[in-house]
Amino acid sequence: MDLTYFRTFREVARRASFTRAGEELGYAQSSVTMQIQKLEREYGVPLFERYGKQLRLTPPGETLLKLAVQMLDLYDQSKESIANQVSAAVTIGTIDSLAAYYLPPYLQQLRQLQPGLGIQLLPDSEAALVAKVKEGEYDVALLLDRHPADAALRCITVREEPLVLIAPPGHPLTKVQGTELSDLEDCELIVSEGSCIYRSTFEKVLRDNGVAYRIGFELGSLEAIKHCVMNGLGIALLPRIAVGDELERGTLAVIPFHHPDLRFQLQVLLHPKKWMSQTLLTFIGLLTGEESRGEKKSHVNE
Repeated sequence: MDLTYFRTFREVARRASFTRAGEELGYAQSSVTMQIQKLEREYGVPLFERYGKQLRLTPPGETLLKLAVQMLDLYDQSKESIANQVSAAVTIGTIDSLAAYYLPPYLQQLRQLQPGLGIQLLPDSEAALVAKVKEGEYDVALLLDRHPADAALRCITVREEPLVLIAPPGHPLTKVQGTELSDLEDCELIVSEGSCIYRSTFEKVLRDNGVAYRIGFELGSLEAIKHCVMNGLGIALLPRIAVGDELERGTLAVIPFHHPDLRFQLQVLLHPKKWMSQTLLTFIGLLTGEESRGEKKSHVNE
């Protein structure tokens, strides 16, 4: 039976009136009467009887009321329990630079909005992020890419994320106005792991244009890369968010180099059939600015 009928039955029993129950529930009296009649046909007994102008439960009605109250309470408990579970944790996959330098303020805001929320933040390679979102291992993933990261996934573009070519202060290339590819001839690069998409894209740009280069160090830590650059061991291409503090302090400098193939977007990846819990909606709203603007606009590739 529809639980609505049991709610109506409970209200009629509480108020001893079809009319007052209808007013409380927002139903016409005829609708209340119809629902009670359906319950009586289902159970094969009258649930109410009249003594003059007084409406009261029959003995079967009293028994059913006790059971109906238990069923409705249990149903309400189940909704609360499930709602708490679906918002109890979120698993976010991302790349190291976003995990360290971009996401923390947004995670803090999310925890303030949902104090009991558990958050798993798991740094991974770009290829693994795509695969694990497809497999449902991650609720959501964030990465940098030039195009929608995967046509089979829902990709929400948050913003363009600048990449900068960094060098130690005083490096000759930091003084060249409008550094060209040819100026990078025989440069020594300090790079992240081979799976890093902006590293592989930068190397492809150099190779396609016949620019010779050397890999001085391959490091798995952005902090290690930055310190090697500071110590004059080479130059590196990194997201600006990862080096903002060092640029402001003057411990690193930017080489004024730009190339159209080195423009990357910060993207949020979701499985197209992923159920969007309130937690996920809130998190994406914080990233895109919709949470603060109260809007529902985003650039989505589905």
